[in-house]
Amino acid sequence: MKKYLSNLFKLLSIIVFIGNLSCHAQKKVSAVSLFDGATLIGWKTVNAESSKYWSIIDSTITGGDGVNDIPTNTYLYNAKSYKDFEFSCLFRLTGNADTGLINSGIQYRSVVQDNKIIGYQADIGKGYWGDIYDEHRRGKLVGGDLSTLKNILNEDGWNSYLIRCQGNKQELYINGIKTSEYYEETSEIPSNVVISIQLHSGGNAKAEFKYLTITIL
Repeated sequence: MKKYLSNLFKLLSIIVFIGNLSCHAQKKVSAVSLFDGATLIGWKTVNAESSKYWSIIDSTITGGDGVNDIPTNTYLYNAKSYKDFEFSCLFRLTGNADTGLINSGIQYRSVVQDNKIIGYQADIGKGYWGDIYDEHRRGKLVGGDLSTLKNILNEDGWNSYLIRCQGNKQELYINGIKTSEYYEETSEIPSNVVISIQLHSGGNAKAEFKYLTITIL
């Protein structure tokens, strides 16, 4: 009887294990590319007049040219809406700081309204790395922690960004280093909204983005 019960227990354990694997496989979702590397299909500028500032160069979404000043903030957004997700990309920001502010960012959980975009931004640029900023609403929410990032950040070269949003929790990572975390306590703020990339006005900045992917959580 003991041997029978032991074998039965092993069999049940195997069944449970296989069941757990099956559930895990069903829940696992692969990252989906948001950029085909050749066109801006699925992307729009918030203001149609700003489309001239965005182009594709060497399979990279490029805002600005690093030569001409950007007169007003410009945004390129993905037409789909997302709620709980992980967004990742590689980015590079260049420009002459003597010409003005060299800054960019990634908007997430944002709303397009009246030729502007309202919502959270993962900030990019000197003095703003890894900040969580609330564009056209409440301003800076959390300052980026650079205590570790400063040792590996390539300010003029390519870096990675990861934005994780789940429920009311938001987390930002640059080059795999967590820079900021924020919990939204205001339930009225919409969460099922768009992702966008920004080029800030005030200087001759050039912002580049590639390998833009999203994983639904």
